[in-house]
Amino acid sequence: MPRSFATREDEWRAYLMGTHPRVQSGRRFFALLPSGPRCKQCNLPFHGPAGFVLRHMGSAFKPWDKNPNLCRRCLGHLGQQEVSGAEVDISFLFADVRRSSDLARQLGTMDFTRLMQRFYATANEVFLDHGALLDKFIGDEAVGFFLPFMVGSDHPRQAVQTAQDLFRAVGYGSGEGPWLPLGAGVHTGTAFVGVVSRGSTYEFTALGDTPNVAAHLAAQAGPGEILVTEDVAVTLRSDDRERRHLSLKGHPVDAVVVPLGEHLLDPGAART
Repeated sequence: MPRSFATREDEWRAYLMGTHPRVQSGRRFFALLPSGPRCKQCNLPFHGPAGFVLRHMGSAFKPWDKNPNLCRRCLGHLGQQEVSGAEVDISFLFADVRRSSDLARQLGTMDFTRLMQRFYATANEVFLDHGALLDKFIGDEAVGFFLPFMVGSDHPRQAVQTAQDLFRAVGYGSGEGPWLPLGAGVHTGTAFVGVVSRGSTYEFTALGDTPNVAAHLAAQAGPGEILVTEDVAVTLRSDDRERRHLSLKGHPVDAVVVPLGEHLLDPGAART
């Protein structure tokens, strides 16, 4: 561990915020090597002659499964304990297929499976385009989280923008209408981000009350609705929105409905 970090958690936090010396030196060095696309964290090239050589030096220089816009090198070396990570401020997006049980009965097993595969592929593309880390697909739900080192301090706005674009990708706002009934929840706050042990393997994930609130919001959203908490709403442009007082698993939460067509703040203009 570099001497500048008092604890492993401090080192993790620096990585997740994009301020770690290893990241800074890597960006300067790899920027000299052609060519793009590159790791969004350290500038490591994935293609071209340099990318070819690096890929053959080890798996750490290949795109990461969680997000191919990052290399495996950036965070992999930190996950050497059963629990390794840090608490940081991030935003979560849960996108939930509404009335999925009814859909499964109406369509039959195979047609429903094909529909869900189309949703997974669509969500994966939209999430990655917006710099999200794809946490998981859980049955009829897609989960992504937005870290400062990937999208900057305006991660709440980016999460809402991602939800809007995902809704458009499944047909909301089009003349044909949606091919899938979708609801979404977005919340921002502090969460543990890092690696937890799964026996012989390790999983990079985010845990805490913040993702739980986002999950409960998505469960309360109707088809075509994006529900966000007040902590997210204050980073957006307009105050003229529908508000709801919800009880999420016994905890009262003030939620706001964000219209699909609402124009959000320009990147970087959100309050911090």
